[in-house]
Amino acid sequence: MANYTDNEMMAINAGRLIKNNDIVFAGTGVSMLAAAAAKKIYAPKAIIFFETGGIDPSLEEIPMAVADPRVMSGTCLNSGLIDAFSIVGHRKLHTIAFLGAAQIDTYGNLNTTSLGNYMRPKTRFPGSGGACDVASLASGVITFMQHEKRRFVEKLDYLTSVGWYTGGDSRSRLGLVRGGATAVVTNLGVMKFDEDTKKMYLAEYYPGVSKERVIENTGFDLDVSRAGESPAPSREELRILREEVDPQNLIL
Repeated sequence: MANYTDNEMMAINAGRLIKNNDIVFAGTGVSMLAAAAAKKIYAPKAIIFFETGGIDPSLEEIPMAVADPRVMSGTCLNSGLIDAFSIVGHRKLHTIAFLGAAQIDTYGNLNTTSLGNYMRPKTRFPGSGGACDVASLASGVITFMQHEKRRFVEKLDYLTSVGWYTGGDSRSRLGLVRGGATAVVTNLGVMKFDEDTKKMYLAEYYPGVSKERVIENTGFDLDVSRAGESPAPSREELRILREEVDPQNLIL
């Protein structure tokens, strides 16, 4: 088995969650890598699109960011921001959004705004952008995180994007009638959410990672009783990722 990096493991595990006919909203970085891997390895009939309006590009070369002109290469449609967000919330489409965050809580709520007091923050981040809209309207959200206690927190410093809010049916009572947090893909494993309580639990831990290590790096109680070990990336998965998805090593 060839060696692999955290980014490769995260991209492959996120790609495995995508199914044919999913409509995937991808951002910059590992989420773009995962979207391209999903399309080329696991779900060739999935459609990838970007907030800047590139709908179903060929992805012959991976874009460096959502504003890279390559998001418009080989598309079925070159559109714009408003149309892209209209697709996210389209009631007849199954849209999966890839998002990142600075903090996440046990219900999959995200903070991309600030750390500390909002008026006098220790750190100010870029903010929502379109993340709140996407988390509110998409059929499901897969979040990418580095797995650290300071990121997996009991209480967010600021609620930017709603996951399952306070659990149970609280999301729908807010008026968000579909969607919610689907999975969290980190450098240690894959977390999912209980169907009833909507609390996060460990679904898979990576080869060489123990359940104890995941617990040590999580700032709230995390159920690990259902967890199994993720399959290591195969040689063919790694070959496609390195030679076809990102041969220039732009994100890998």
